[in-house]
Amino acid sequence: MNLEVEEILRLLNEDFVMELEASMIYVRNAFVIPKCDPSRVTEAISIDEMRHMNWLAELIMKRGGKPSMEHKELDFGGDDLRSQLEKQIALETDAVERYKRQIEMIDDKEVVGVLKHILDEEKRHRKEFRMRLERIKQ
Repeated sequence: MNLEVEEILRLLNEDFVMELEASMIYVRNAFVIPKCDPSRVTEAISIDEMRHMNWLAELIMKRGGKPSMEHKELDFGGDDLRSQLEKQIALETDAVERYKRQIEMIDDKEVVGVLKHILDEEKRHRKEFRMRLERIKQ
């Protein structure tokens, strides 16, 4: 499928907002979670999400758009570690599925290259969060 530039910009802006929301959720959760391995991992992953925003913003600007900062009300997943990790896994799973779909739809090598790189990182993030959730379930 060959999408028009306007549609690619719309998708990239949705991705940008999704990364913005994830980074804000993870930063807040890293503050709320008592200092431990999961809080440090959550903080590190929030920084990765901010880097994804930067890459997406560059793609948007190169194609004549502007990054959107309009996000919905945030759901932090609660105040306990288990529910926060479950929420973070769900966010990463949504991102993985979204990027997979977009890689199939978009016919722009630069965009697809960036999305593939982000996809790989989102899969790693999900694995990191899943490992922490398994440890607290034991």
